[in-house]
Amino acid sequence: MKQPRHVPVRTCVMCGTKSAKRELVRVVLTAEGECIVDETGKRPGRGAYLCHRPDCWERAAGTNRLAHALRGEVSASDREQLAAAGAAFIGASPG
Repeated sequence: MKQPRHVPVRTCVMCGTKSAKRELVRVVLTAEGECIVDETGKRPGRGAYLCHRPDCWERAAGTNRLAHALRGEVSASDREQLAAAGAAFIGASPG
């Protein structure tokens, strides 16, 4: 009898919800200090995960919790880009 495959679990840094890695969205702080959404989940840099809940994306763009999780600074322009990306991910949420 085969064992079920291991599914990596990650935690949303805003609400603390634990989900499968593929169900969350990874945000990366690159070596250049740019904070970007990592759609592939494989970009180099310090990563943190956000769920598809609208309030998590709003809080990520408005508080320093994401910067703390990424162990770096998130600029105002990066926060604006995160808010725009969050709106896109919320519209495409799986349920």
